[in-house]
Amino acid sequence: MDVVHAEATGVGLGWLSTAGPLLVWVIVLSFVFVECALIIGLFLPGDSLLFAAGVVLAQHGAEGHAWGLSIAALLIAVVGNQAGYYIGRHTGTRFIARRGGKVLNKQNLEKARAFLNRRGFLAIVAARWIPWVRTLAPLIAGAARMDSRRFMLATAAGAVLWVPTLVLLGFYGAGLLDVLPWLKTALVWASVAFFVVGTVYGFVRYRQEMRKPVEDDAEAARA
Repeated sequence: MDVVHAEATGVGLGWLSTAGPLLVWVIVLSFVFVECALIIGLFLPGDSLLFAAGVVLAQHGAEGHAWGLSIAALLIAVVGNQAGYYIGRHTGTRFIARRGGKVLNKQNLEKARAFLNRRGFLAIVAARWIPWVRTLAPLIAGAARMDSRRFMLATAAGAVLWVPTLVLLGFYGAGLLDVLPWLKTALVWASVAFFVVGTVYGFVRYRQEMRKPVEDDAEAARA
């Protein structure tokens, strides 16, 4: 760890060694749950967060943390989607669509619902890789009263393909750049910057959308 700290400090990334892998765990697990369970997650940069987490853990040389975080975040993703499913089961999607919303609108709800209707089980698996569908899918599946065990199996399969792939890709991808320290440093900074900017932008977009009135006939978008 001393070597890592010295190298990080030398390239202006000493704060990563101070923050430590624990902070990465807290941020990733919190954001993954929110993105998979709550509508605000529609605006969060989940894919880039997982990749950035792997890159930052590579800066620490924390291979065990990368694998451990992959498993923990995978489980949280499943739990988050289950929470989203039951929220949709009890409330439907009638409070989501906003009049004039650029993201939270009837058209997007209908597109997500049509996607799930066409592909069923496989749609829930594939939804992990489609940012806005990833958040809407559990709500719509719950509102449509998709079989809960079938949904859980599908969302678990999707999480297995989604979380470890991005975290470990970031970790081992950054590790391959040890021979090019300047490029590795650029990758770390770019990953962190993209996550921070994406999160701030996401919260701003969320507030803008939620200020708009609920669509009068949004019940028609209910699955």
